[in-house]
Amino acid sequence: MKRILRPTTLAATVILSCLGLLSCGADPSVSAGTGGAVASAAPRATAAGLEILEGGGNAVDAAVATALVLAVVHPNAGNLGGGGFAVIRMGDEVEALDFRETAPAAARAEMYLDENGEAVPDRSLIGPLAAGVPGSPHGYFELHRRYGTLPWKRVVDPAIRAARDGFVVTDRLAGALEENADLLGRFEATAAVWLPGGHPHGAGSIVRIPALAESLLAYADRGPVALMEGSIAAAVVAASERHGGILSLKDLADYRPIWRRPIRFRAFGWEVASMPLPSSGGIILGQTCGMLERLDWAARPRDGADRAHLLAEVWRRAYADRFLLGDPSTSQAAAEDLLSPEWLDLRAATIDVERATPSDEILPWPGPPTESDQTTHFSVVDAEGNAVALTTTLNGSFGSGLLVPEAGFLLNDEMDDFAARPGRPNQFGLVQGEANAVGPGKRMLSSMTPTVAWRDGEILALGAPGGSRIPTGTAQVLLNTVVDGDGLQSAVDRPRVHHQWRPDAIWAEADALTPETRQELIRRGHDIRKRNAIGLVQIVRRTADGMCQAVADPRGPGSAAVVGKQGARPGPWEMNQ
Repeated sequence: MKRILRPTTLAATVILSCLGLLSCGADPSVSAGTGGAVASAAPRATAAGLEILEGGGNAVDAAVATALVLAVVHPNAGNLGGGGFAVIRMGDEVEALDFRETAPAAARAEMYLDENGEAVPDRSLIGPLAAGVPGSPHGYFELHRRYGTLPWKRVVDPAIRAARDGFVVTDRLAGALEENADLLGRFEATAAVWLPGGHPHGAGSIVRIPALAESLLAYADRGPVALMEGSIAAAVVAASERHGGILSLKDLADYRPIWRRPIRFRAFGWEVASMPLPSSGGIILGQTCGMLERLDWAARPRDGADRAHLLAEVWRRAYADRFLLGDPSTSQAAAEDLLSPEWLDLRAATIDVERATPSDEILPWPGPPTESDQTTHFSVVDAEGNAVALTTTLNGSFGSGLLVPEAGFLLNDEMDDFAARPGRPNQFGLVQGEANAVGPGKRMLSSMTPTVAWRDGEILALGAPGGSRIPTGTAQVLLNTVVDGDGLQSAVDRPRVHHQWRPDAIWAEADALTPETRQELIRRGHDIRKRNAIGLVQIVRRTADGMCQAVADPRGPGSAAVVGKQGARPGPWEMNQ
């Protein structure tokens, strides 16, 4: 079959449709088909997921193939040297897999502070001291082991081909390489792959990464032990030690992903499952929906100041509670506390619908006594209605900047997601507490919000990159869909706002607020600031009558594909794969 994919742009969202007819429950502006759907950050990765679905794989098989191709063609966020989270619904089973990175055993809080006790940002952002123990190799394998149906080698193969035979550098990747050339040039091994001859790869050039292809071949043959033990693990440790890092062979060998009970709640007539700790995303999403229902959100006018005001007020309270969160072993609040009806009642009752509450007056849950913009998300649904929402990251763009030459992949800089100095903002402006302080073996707090929602035979899977803006971007697309009945394209396209307690401001995309709404929000006591993009949401849907759709956010890199009966006509942005 000839494959045609179109990169997403602000003018057109990419849809590949092999088969299908639109149903009354589907978005008529988006191609639909009966065989499944994939939305990811890269056309080559979306094509891999589509290939697996067409070959008889289920949503998990397609998700793993998509993730591994992203680890090749989307190096600023896709990874084998990072980690992430997945929320899945397979039949009636709803599960959450935590393959978040962990702090090395030698990690200590003071290692990111100078002699005066002040944080030194580069120590937790650049080079191997910034790197947590990678979770992706075990995470992808475990996801497939439990729910995959195709042979493991089959789902790894598209990534092997991409690394071995080469892939085309997109405009987006070329721009990212140019923007991050200083970081990539700090390390000889990284520059050799991504800055050949001292210059970043240009759009349209072909990149081959033989060392990564060999790592993937070993991974296909032996699973995660091929990367986390033996010669590749030794190469990771040697690269870390060579540049002052503290990763050890034992750190790598001891890593294990964890199946966790997802955050579950009912909102606006839908069942919702999202990620639990060590991600704050599911809790923030649950608190958002719970408070908005108590504030009669659905009945309020869609345009105007009321809804934007209530979003800001709800989020300033949810992000205040986030201050107490961290690794489940040290978190000072639990999901059941922050999502309890009693606490949501109290939180909602403190919201003045006419005036902003200064963030200094909002305290976290009293309790008992006592991420990078460069994440990537993809969503998959198959013909049977099984769904995967998976978010993975290196944290900052291209992670720590350090590539392991013998392995071909970059190490993350997730240690910056800990609070080096509790109470001080990190690179995303988030203020975090002692629960998220650096500690050996701990999993750093995240904002990733992979989410699955379902009602009456219909299912959605969605999520986003965007650091601290992930929960709010995801929430707004979910609300647009389940409350206001938007089609997928409209739900994703609609401009967004954001508030995160501190700094005390509403961040707004262009056109998110009319001049009149902006003035009214200012009158109510809000500070309004501009923001280019609030999350890059990838969403898929399967309707009750079996039609599947996918939409990639036009704000950033992305592609979407469906499997069905009738293809869309090629357009000016299409390219052969």
